[in-house]
Amino acid sequence: MSNVIVVGCGRVGSQLANMLSDNGSNVCVIDRNPDAFANLGRNFNGSVLQGIGFDEETLLKAGIEECDVVAAVTQLDNTNLMVAEVAGRLFGVPHVIARLYNPDHERAYMQLGIDYVCGTSLVAEDVFSKVVAGHGSHLDTFGEFEVLRFSLNLNGLGKKTIRVSEMERDHDVRIIAFERGDGSASSIPTRDSILYHGDTVLACVRHELIESFSQYIQD
Repeated sequence: MSNVIVVGCGRVGSQLANMLSDNGSNVCVIDRNPDAFANLGRNFNGSVLQGIGFDEETLLKAGIEECDVVAAVTQLDNTNLMVAEVAGRLFGVPHVIARLYNPDHERAYMQLGIDYVCGTSLVAEDVFSKVVAGHGSHLDTFGEFEVLRFSLNLNGLGKKTIRVSEMERDHDVRIIAFERGDGSASSIPTRDSILYHGDTVLACVRHELIESFSQYIQD
């Protein structure tokens, strides 16, 4: 069960908070406007906190010191950027995701190495997929693709090895590189390369496929 702070309780933030709550996460929603919490509805199981999302005291009250993920999804890019910087750099939150409302600001987000979702539709679904994919597994975003670095989990398949071609075919991903779990070797794979449970894998995955692919990501 993960601890998630969602900053912003508009349409996107409230939808995301409900999705995460329904998925079993402990969710705290921050918004400066207390009336915004009405967007969550009666079935929301998390907590709410009135305040400014990049204020240190507010974040401490929200439990940021035990937080796995912070999602800054207000309609103000500067606010989301400040939340991401404070959460990531000051508090060391493992996975910080920011909504990018104006694509003109994309370069700034990329230069700062911030994980982001750009757009005005399906934003909640995209952020949810990033959270479900596993904390700290994200490396970069390229358009509709995510580059992930993770420890390979094959427990759900009931076997200890898998061929690269099988992973790529079944999940429409590209395995870029891998390193053996014991650090003995690393390689750029061919389609016939064999991966072992516990290997470190670098993969390129489409946004919409991250949730289904997350079965391979070891927490």
